[in-house]
Amino acid sequence: MGIRVYKPTSAGRRNSSVSDFAELTPGAVPEKALLVRLKRHGGRNNQGFITSRHRGGGHKQMYRIIDFKRKKDGIPAKVDSIQYDPNRSGRIALLHYADGTKTYIVAPDGLKAGATLLNGADAPPTLGNCLPMKNIPPGTEVCCVEMTLGRGAALCRSAGSSAVLMAREAGWAQLQLPSGEIRRVPSQCRATIGKVSNPDHGAIRIGKAGRNRWKGWRPHVRGTAMNPVDHPHGGGEGRTKGGRHPVSPTGKLAKGGYTRRPRKPSNSAIIRRRKSVRYGQLKLR
Repeated sequence: MGIRVYKPTSAGRRNSSVSDFAELTPGAVPEKALLVRLKRHGGRNNQGFITSRHRGGGHKQMYRIIDFKRKKDGIPAKVDSIQYDPNRSGRIALLHYADGTKTYIVAPDGLKAGATLLNGADAPPTLGNCLPMKNIPPGTEVCCVEMTLGRGAALCRSAGSSAVLMAREAGWAQLQLPSGEIRRVPSQCRATIGKVSNPDHGAIRIGKAGRNRWKGWRPHVRGTAMNPVDHPHGGGEGRTKGGRHPVSPTGKLAKGGYTRRPRKPSNSAIIRRRKSVRYGQLKLR
């Protein structure tokens, strides 16, 4: 696992790098029964409004159905292969259960083809196994963490991310998340031992604009270059610096502004909030 840099045969190639994909299983092909066609929406919701800006185009992709719940308890599963997934930053692993079922999971870093995994309360806390956090020793690095019992993994699913199980008390497990936030979740919720694979994902350099277009990202236009009808920073005679604190097109503060609802019910689950940068100063939220 690492990063490959090519010879500078062009301006775009000079500043770009790619993953060497050394952790992938050679010759592995996607499992057709676990593939579905991924429809493109261009960042629009079911009412046709753009909710994610600068999205559109990109290469065609097939979605891999990932088993985030891992409810097949007590049945050993053999890791058939480690594969690339175009829909996420981490790698995925194809599991063959003893009863003949095949599923994909988010592969932890260091998981190899041929390993045997287990799910459930009786599973040992070893790499790749999924078990309730009440059975995981404190100080263990975990990923793909449930927030609600039975709903499936929601936290720490991207490349290289993991949480640390700090402590357990009164039916709750305390987790330190990658942001520094300490949050409690029910100790019956499940988590996978280890951290997500492909930790070098954040060090890859895109190199050229066209490579982002392959990923489905369209150009980002500055607000100061727009008209007043399109953005709060738009308009004015000549070039301006905006004249106000940076905001989004809808007027929300773009750098350090609070986006979490003050009375959100899950606020009580946050023991220590993450550190955030607001107006150039580091403050605790």
